[in-house]
Amino acid sequence: MRILILVNVMDSHEVGATTYRLAADCVNLGHEVWISSPGNFSYDPDVEVIALCRGVPPGKYDSTEKFLGALQGPKAREEWVTVGDLDVLLLRNNPSVQKAWAQDAGIEFGRLATRKGVIVLNDPGGLSGAMNKLYLQSFPEEVRPRTVITRSLSKIRAFAKEEGKIILKPLQGSGGKGVFLLQSSDVPNLEQIIQSISRDGYVIAQEYLEAAAVGDTRLFLLNGHPLMHKGKYAAFRRIRGGEDIRSNIHAGGKLRRAEIDDTMLRVAAITRPRLVKDGMFLVGLDIVGDKLMEVNVFSPGGFGSAEKLEKVNFTRAVIDSLERKVSYMRDYGRNFDNVAMCTL
Repeated sequence: MRILILVNVMDSHEVGATTYRLAADCVNLGHEVWISSPGNFSYDPDVEVIALCRGVPPGKYDSTEKFLGALQGPKAREEWVTVGDLDVLLLRNNPSVQKAWAQDAGIEFGRLATRKGVIVLNDPGGLSGAMNKLYLQSFPEEVRPRTVITRSLSKIRAFAKEEGKIILKPLQGSGGKGVFLLQSSDVPNLEQIIQSISRDGYVIAQEYLEAAAVGDTRLFLLNGHPLMHKGKYAAFRRIRGGEDIRSNIHAGGKLRRAEIDDTMLRVAAITRPRLVKDGMFLVGLDIVGDKLMEVNVFSPGGFGSAEKLEKVNFTRAVIDSLERKVSYMRDYGRNFDNVAMCTL
């Protein structure tokens, strides 16, 4: 396979990132892998979409640290790649941490690539509708916490009085930044809190789920189904660190092995139709109790955590799926529905 992986920045130091685990394993299996970032696309009148990319020398990379070292070392290859000649374009950049001009670059150039018969995952059309946390509201109500999205202080105050305890967070952003737990005793301070969160946009007010006290579970889905490999689910549980209400790892949360039960599988099953319709190939669901807290579709991470806890190489299952899609494309031609490829 010829694969281009779009990342936030070319000179990353995220040695544990899921993206580079996938890239390294693809190279180890003999596939041609290129790395690029949103500012490196060009539309050329002769060859249409091209991208300035970087690749590692052929070889075996038994760690992402070695892969990144080679990618940023003196022997790395750098050249313009014709996107239409690729088999797969993986959109793994996260718009929430990028400048405004770069946020939809991967989506727009990805759309052009699909016209050339390139398999683009996750589907750029689906990603365009998932640019912020409003995407969660498109899933069935039974798996969503009760939520108000507004900039109105009075609306949030009324919701807080009704619920007694709520979570406040920005509509944009990721990683647990700007998240507050509001209890009835905090209502007098609500205006100050809302001013802080709404500085850059809308505020999400969400019912507090008591099950959050024991953490949340990230469950990976591949082609709409819970990702399993060698009888193990690709998942992990995060529990809070101390008094912090957030279970995000870089916010002090701790990792534990996940026990995937029927409730979590039911949540995954309910989300599947929408995810498949939107062409979401690889997704991370953050589940608390019987509710879906986040749908991570841009660059769902944490494979390293799941692999360490389960002692299974889940990236191999992802690559196997990509190989099946490319084989299908080569057998039946490039006139396929990019969204439909997420069911193979």
